[in-house]
Amino acid sequence: MSGPLRGLKVVEMQGIGPAPLAGQFLADLGAEVTLITRASGKADPTDINNRGKRSVALNLKSPEGVEVALALIDRADILIEGFRPGVMERMGLGADTCLSRNSGLIYGRMTGWGQDGPLAQTAGHDINYLGLTGFLNAIGHADRAPAPPLNIGADYGGGTMFLLFGIMAALYERQGSGQGQVIDAAMVDGASALMALIHAMSAGGLWSERREANLLDGGAPFYRSYECADGKFIAVGPLEPQFFAELVRLAGLPDDHRASQMDPRNWAERREGYAALFRQKTRDEWAAIFEGSDACATPVLSWSEAPQHPHLAARGTFVDRDGVTQAAPAPRFSRSEPDAVAAPPAPGADTETVLGQLGYDRERIDSLRAAGILT
Repeated sequence: MSGPLRGLKVVEMQGIGPAPLAGQFLADLGAEVTLITRASGKADPTDINNRGKRSVALNLKSPEGVEVALALIDRADILIEGFRPGVMERMGLGADTCLSRNSGLIYGRMTGWGQDGPLAQTAGHDINYLGLTGFLNAIGHADRAPAPPLNIGADYGGGTMFLLFGIMAALYERQGSGQGQVIDAAMVDGASALMALIHAMSAGGLWSERREANLLDGGAPFYRSYECADGKFIAVGPLEPQFFAELVRLAGLPDDHRASQMDPRNWAERREGYAALFRQKTRDEWAAIFEGSDACATPVLSWSEAPQHPHLAARGTFVDRDGVTQAAPAPRFSRSEPDAVAAPPAPGADTETVLGQLGYDRERIDSLRAAGILT
């Protein structure tokens, strides 16, 4: 195993959403990620979030299963868990227990609402966290309900990435202190932090709370998507005047629009005019017109089209593993290049190997399996 995180040992508790993606990103860059799962099963090549990990199946309702998990955590640099507050404690795997045994452990806790606060024990999903932070209210058309941006804003942008940021910061701090700590990564915190620019614009009087009335929410006619003659779409985003001038020139827009680009009094009328213009050609015809220019106009591609785009193909942004198209590891490194993408393991496939590395002999492993501790 190679990559910039080679030698880093991670234990991940089976879950959904942002925690598995965090484990995937660490494994992608060379960390040894051991997933503790509930039961053994068949390998699934489409289980992309678990690619490159090891998998151990344990019955954590038994003291013996918890002891195996603790033995793994004792040797880990990082633990990742995404349960509601208190669940790990009830299993006997809480932060105090784990840090008392492994004082250098970085204990990463991933939740939507955080470890405390009135909603900490309440269920929720990405759309709920975005709704509470003001994020969701800003997205979509003015005359329709707010549109959820998939589950990227809170789960992954505000969740996964801030969990990883916290973990990396704690690892850096550990170099001086020698001590681990708990990371409380809450999606509501991370999603709010992502909106720093919007908060700044709002404070400066440059952002309205009305949807589709602002520079970056589709209100500006030069920053939105337009339907083309074939029902497909083009994404237009030349914010800077020199780039907008290119759009005006190549699309055949009125030249006097350049001088009044940023005047919002013109935006509603111009959105209609630009929409009519872009409906005159197909998406690919427009893409050919803008190709290689600084007009900041690009085709809106489908999931299946994206890997075939010449730029993404040239960079190897997508890879194929066992017939499953998926994103390549990111970012890129000049020296410590990670290994090629590895397949997801079958749940529980590495149980005996991992226990052997922990010092369990064959007789003990067989005994645990017979007792239903190894599932």
